[in-house]
Amino acid sequence: MRIALFCHSLISDWNHGNAHFLRGLVSELVARGHQVRAWEPEDAWSVVSLEKDTGALPLAEVAEQYPLLDITRYREPELDLDAATDGADVVLVHEWNSPKLVSALGRRRERGAGFLLLFHDTHHRMVSEANFGELDLAGYDGVLAFGEALRQRYLARGWGDRVFTFHEAADVRVFRPLPEHEPTKELVFVGNWGDGERTAELEEFVLEPAAALGLSGTVYGVRYPEAGLAAVAKAGLAFGGHLPNYRVPLAFARHQVTVHVPRRPYVEALPGIPTIRVFEALACGIPLISAPWSDSEGLFRKDDFMMVHSSAEVRAALRTLRHDAAARRQLAKRGLETVLARHTCSHRVNELLHIVRTLGKRSAEPRLTGEAGVSAWD
Repeated sequence: MRIALFCHSLISDWNHGNAHFLRGLVSELVARGHQVRAWEPEDAWSVVSLEKDTGALPLAEVAEQYPLLDITRYREPELDLDAATDGADVVLVHEWNSPKLVSALGRRRERGAGFLLLFHDTHHRMVSEANFGELDLAGYDGVLAFGEALRQRYLARGWGDRVFTFHEAADVRVFRPLPEHEPTKELVFVGNWGDGERTAELEEFVLEPAAALGLSGTVYGVRYPEAGLAAVAKAGLAFGGHLPNYRVPLAFARHQVTVHVPRRPYVEALPGIPTIRVFEALACGIPLISAPWSDSEGLFRKDDFMMVHSSAEVRAALRTLRHDAAARRQLAKRGLETVLARHTCSHRVNELLHIVRTLGKRSAEPRLTGEAGVSAWD
């Protein structure tokens, strides 16, 4: 099968966590024999920000870490969509594209283009931005929504059986335990500044407990204002700045435990969507403590991680895990088991291929298997 993917960026994950899953999804598809070409704007905000923050080296590292990615960077006014989608069986359009591009691809499909056109929504803008619902998806064959709560929003807009729940997942080629490394610190938090979406929660569930217990540890992320950096330092934690996703497993391996703090729009308006950080932490075999969110879809088992509801509960959980290596091992073991059984990019590729078939791309059946002998896409 030939797939054209339009996304904000695969090259950079600077404040762009969607790149984690998309990199893994594409790598898994290619490893199975499918052909995937990714298209991303040359001036992608995440890429520009990464180069400004850290220089060009991380961009070069991506090609080494993800050798299966085929990425074309374009200038939108010069992009030839006919050429970019020619020969594609499926065109997958991530929600973080310009509305103009989203609409242009839909119009091409309406004019009779032979590919299946899917919109991939992995954000809370459907519920948090009033004009997002005006996005022109008339020409799209289906929507992939990264949680049942989001799927229900599309159902309310009349999408019926053309919208599918399609959760993110862990790229286990990258996110895996590294038992050869021993923890040298106690607590690690990996996440960008919340822009008001979780500022208070970071204080309650990470910084205050770390300070109260005198924990050693590290906070990684970007867009932390001066006040945020001062709060991290006051808590006694080091600040590590931007952490490319392929370096996250080593950071986890060097700490005893991590904490997940979901953004407020997901907790309040889109229950059941944990974001990719939960999948990735559990895939790395690190004990996870999470601020509250509703696992309304039953993605995880009881005791795959520790759900807490207050700073006091975080402190109690951290005290237990800090001094009980057996408890840490058991918690990590359960979480890893669940991810490997249900939430890897391989599982999501299986789901994607099923969705493509369900939407009626019957003529592509011989190529959907990833069998050898598929002709080159040139």
